[in-house]
Formats: sequence, structure tokens, C-alpha cells
Amino acid sequence: MSDFALHLLRHGAPETPGLLMGRTDGAPTADGIAACAAQAGGLGIERLIATDLRRSRAAGEVIGAAAGIPLAIDPRWRELDFGAWDGKPGSAVDPDALGRFWDDPDANPPPGGERWSALVTRVSAALADLAPVPTLIVTHGGAMRAALHALCGFDQRQLWAFDLPYASLLSLRVWPGERPGAQIAGLYP
Repeated sequence: MSDFALHLLRHGAPETPGLLMGRTDGAPTADGIAACAAQAGGLGIERLIATDLRRSRAAGEVIGAAAGIPLAIDPRWRELDFGAWDGKPGSAVDPDALGRFWDDPDANPPPGGERWSALVTRVSAALADLAPVPTLIVTHGGAMRAALHALCGFDQRQLWAFDLPYASLLSLRVWPGERPGAQIAGLYP
């Protein structure tokens, strides 16, 4: 099967930055939505997907309207669920527990939260369901890292080496199939 372009766009800045926002449905800023729309211009996409959370869906709606492409919603592209920490600033979480999480998020998930492997499993399933056409997904930093793990084989430590600020665009060439793979074509902060 031939390769296709996959663009992963992190949602724009939320109105309340600095929180561990997994399932928390924080609203994006107007500037954050505009930054996402600017990143998406000229990508030549045929398919557009966003999560059901406002911070990604709002940008997807604007991008879809500008490109004349319908927006599909897929909650599998959501951020990691931070459980009891969700919606809190990192400073409100026990620093030792937070450090253990960042060091090994699968062995030390947030209380009541999602394991890293569960995020990778759901993002991998979403990747497997993609049609091989140029696609833009408005998503979250954790889901972008999970996609890099699934497609490129990066381990957890390597994934933290990627700076994925709000409205950053990660472009990949994806070779679908039983064992999908990808090549990074660009990272645009």
C-alpha cells in the first residue's frame, strides 16, 4: 500500500494554561484557534479529525470551514486521562508522585487515571482505522507522542525529547499495513 501524509496538530492554548488537562474540557483561546488554523493552511488534506474536547474540536471546526472539509470527531485521539490530577496545576500534585509518573507513566499512572499503554492502545487503534489519504488530526500532546511511539518506535524517554507546544504541527509520511511505520516529515512549533 502506498504512503500518505498524516498531520498531527496540537490544539491551541487553553484559556487556563498550566493545568494537567486530560479529560478536562477547557475552552481554547481565540488566539489558540487562530494559531491552529494558520498551521493547517495549505496542507492539502482530504480528511479532518478532531477529538470531542472543545480545545481541539473548536480549531477543527474553523479549519474544516476554511478548507471545505467536514470534521469527523474521534475521542480516541484524546489526551491521557490524568484521573485525580485532571484539571489541576502540576504544583497541586505531590511532586514525588508526579516525578514517578513522568519517569514511567505506565508503571506510575495518576490515581484513577490512565496508563500510558492504554493511551498507546487507543491511538494505535485510531491509526489503524485511518484511510490512506492526506489527513489532519487536531489532537493533544500525549496522543501525538503515542502516535510517534506506535508509528516510529520511539521509547518513552525519546518521546519527551520532542517539544510540542500549543498549535505545533507534526507531519509524518505513513506506510499503513499490518505493521505500520512512518517517517517524520516536519515539526513546526
